Amino acid sequence: MALQFLALTFLLILFPLLVAQGQEEPYSVVQGAPQEIETCQRPQWDPGLRLAPDLQEYKKNEEVTLSCPEGLQPSYTHIRCSREVQTIVHGKPVYREVWLGRASSGSWIRIRSRVECVEVLQVVPGTLEVSSTSIKLNWTCSFPDACQHTEATCRLAGPSSPACEAEEVSGVELLHGQRGTFTCTSLQPFTDYTVTISVPPSTVLFSWVIRTKEAVPQKPEQLQLDARTGTLRWKALPSCRGEIVGYQLNITAWASQDGGFLHMERLRLSGQSTEHRLPTYGPGTRYVVAVRGLTAAGPGAASLWESHTNGSETPGPPHGCSRLVLDTSPSQGTAVLPLHPISQPPEAVSEHQLLVAVTHNSTVLEDACSGELQPSNHSHPPDPYVAAVLNLSAPTDFVLGDGTRGHGFHNAPLHPGWDYSALLRLARRSPQAETFTCVCYSFSMVAGQSSYPWPGIVIGVVVLLVLVLVFAGIVWFVLSRRRKSVSVKAKENN
Repeated sequence: MALQFLALTFLLILFPLLVAQGQEEPYSVVQGAPQEIETCQRPQWDPGLRLAPDLQEYKKNEEVTLSCPEGLQPSYTHIRCSREVQTIVHGKPVYREVWLGRASSGSWIRIRSRVECVEVLQVVPGTLEVSSTSIKLNWTCSFPDACQHTEATCRLAGPSSPACEAEEVSGVELLHGQRGTFTCTSLQPFTDYTVTISVPPSTVLFSWVIRTKEAVPQKPEQLQLDARTGTLRWKALPSCRGEIVGYQLNITAWASQDGGFLHMERLRLSGQSTEHRLPTYGPGTRYVVAVRGLTAAGPGAASLWESHTNGSETPGPPHGCSRLVLDTSPSQGTAVLPLHPISQPPEAVSEHQLLVAVTHNSTVLEDACSGELQPSNHSHPPDPYVAAVLNLSAPTDFVLGDGTRGHGFHNAPLHPGWDYSALLRLARRSPQAETFTCVCYSFSMVAGQSSYPWPGIVIGVVVLLVLVLVFAGIVWFVLSRRRKSVSVKAKENN
């Protein structure tokens, strides 16, 4: 009886549990039972992606082809709708939709990131190098197999002007691998070229118009002087090698008037200038003018114009460069120079520099007159140097070589037996011009040699008299012989 009571009690307790379980299980099947997903929704990736077929919903295992606009490519060209287990509920798997992409090996792999249209070929930032005659760049390919059979070319971006004839670049370079360098050479300066990298027949991966850098210009042509106005003219340079930003003129004039002086100008004219009026001096002036064009790359080669006034053909500086030196003392290393201010009112400038060069060479003197010189460096022989800076407003006799020092100069003693040239220089500077005017004194530090010209004149007169006497003796001898010959013939005839 007790056993029956226990069995009945167990059944009474178990039955409600079984009923409750029976009620819960149907709910679980309806609400949380794993259901296999048979479709995939259209992926929300790059808006530029093109899907074929283009649907809003795809069946499981349905293959879709992806493409991008020209020059771009998706990271996967073929995708497929699939499923994977997301979780396990009550011992059963719950699935969700996924997309698989076909790798280059042909296998299908789970796509775990956003698929986007990316450039197939990219220029490595910071590697573009452009000169006046070449273009160089480094490239990388985003996908190992996407850049096979790729071609790179350089072509003129447009027709060149008749004044700036540019030759077309020939040749096509095949690119290999996933990275490399492409270089265009033998290009024209300051010219637009289109660099194109493409996959035949017509897929352009990269295209860029690049202008080569500027180069120095050609020589100016057709330099001519208008003798009536003293104006030098030249033909304007074309912008073939760069934009002409100006012209540089270096004018050198050796004048013999007033004992001789050297005038030098360095001018910067505008890019539209095609003429300049030369400074006017008296007869016997020798002019040398160098004209250069300027671009952003710098000055080009110079065209030279040279002339001698009044038909003078003196190859070097006028003889008047050697002005009078009052006295030289080789034993003391000094020479006395009679200096006169170069500038005249109303533009009188009092500060003059006295330069010293151990030479009579005209080229060295020209460089010294327009150069930036330093104090004497005690070299042997010394380079041209600044001996003194003078506040010269009136004529004065200056002792060169007395050993005095100042700010930026040293009036070093002169060396016996050397030939010297001293230049009294006046410099004027402005943003567009530098003008140097130099008066030249040439002398020699030879013992016993007078600085005055009278001994030379006397010797010249004596030599001239001797030549006259010799010539007169020859004429008298010839005439006397002739008279004797005529007298003999007359006697024979009689």
